[in-house]
Amino acid sequence: MAGGGGPAKSEEPTPHPPKDQLPKSLTALQVLLHGAEKADVIQTLLFVAGLNTLLQTTFGTRLPAVMGGSFTFVAPTISIIWAGRYTNAPDPITKFKRTMRGIQGALIVASVLQIVLGFSGLWRNVARFLSPLSAVPLVSLVGFGLYALGFPGVAKCIEIGLPQLIVLVLIAQYLPHVLRFGKNIFERFAVIFSVAIVWIYAYLLTVGGAYINAAPRTQATCRTDSSGLIEAAPWIRVPYPFQWGPPTVDAGEAFAMMFASFVALVESTGAFIAVSRSASATPLPPSVLSCGVGWQGIGILLSGLFGTLAGTSVSVENTGLLTLTRVGSRRVVQISAIFMLFFSILGKFGAVFASIPPPIVAALYCLFFAYVGSVGISFLQFCNLDSFRTKFILGFSVFLGLSIPQYFNEYTAINGYGPVLRGGRWT
Repeated sequence: MAGGGGPAKSEEPTPHPPKDQLPKSLTALQVLLHGAEKADVIQTLLFVAGLNTLLQTTFGTRLPAVMGGSFTFVAPTISIIWAGRYTNAPDPITKFKRTMRGIQGALIVASVLQIVLGFSGLWRNVARFLSPLSAVPLVSLVGFGLYALGFPGVAKCIEIGLPQLIVLVLIAQYLPHVLRFGKNIFERFAVIFSVAIVWIYAYLLTVGGAYINAAPRTQATCRTDSSGLIEAAPWIRVPYPFQWGPPTVDAGEAFAMMFASFVALVESTGAFIAVSRSASATPLPPSVLSCGVGWQGIGILLSGLFGTLAGTSVSVENTGLLTLTRVGSRRVVQISAIFMLFFSILGKFGAVFASIPPPIVAALYCLFFAYVGSVGISFLQFCNLDSFRTKFILGFSVFLGLSIPQYFNEYTAINGYGPVLRGGRWT
């Protein structure tokens, strides 16, 4: 009390509402994707990934590189999801289709950037300056820069994520050196074995009632049947272009997606180099790299036509898987792409993928991204580490490559928007 006045105001800050405490990406995707839509989008992603992988391995770089959805496009996708012009939809299904059409239009426009830079040969002039010294921070940060998707995702359901990480390391690194038989089997199928084992374990926890009284966020990350996807999914569903309707284009959304496309271009350049290194291929010529970038632009165009929620780039996860399994055959990747096309048509198969708890996938990221980062470090054997200039370039580029994104993350977390605010949705 102060001088007979009212009670003193509390100095403790008021907690944010539960929705604000969730990561914005998680909240946005939960708002957009419901049970059936989630399975349909995963099927479309798998179908387009198989198609783009065949195109890249046949006409592009011809490296054993798997093409898939990129995390780079998450930020502009979320800005489109929260756009005001989609909030007046009468029901969730209509909102989903309108939002997907907006994302499709932005991806189609953004694909022009990589198509022009790749097929015109402009990116070839940039790739000419990629020496082993410049490849170290480029490739390393492609892997290590995704650290936020690793153990933080595992910790969202530690009783599932941590066993997945331990079982994966044991099967991939320990069993081949202990058992005298099946060494190649354990090395090449460690991911399949570990995911199957831990998924069964997670399923037993789910049906056993371990999460009946758990918080909604825990149920969303731990349960294998949180949306009833497998029961509701159709047996056969063929993705087709414009399945959500004709695309719509907004200048601000397309401009933001083009920025993401350029970032994905740089990321894929490092991933192509990592694939070439892990597959024991010859050094990648600049002309071949530029051609691969052009076909990656075609892949983004296909992502926009089919409506995959994210653009296409070289899959960093599968680049790490290539290093883990030591299978660098282009034919194997092409056969895998055909399997992706086949299984993407089976609705139940896409629903099974959607039922895998996210901490299991995050545990895989811990190993895959670490392998990609280590491939970048391996280029140090071609550098003169006795030179102070080399040490400066390495230390300065790696440090700023980690420090600058941290600044943007902290600024956005505190203020709710980026350092450059111009009143548009994409800033």
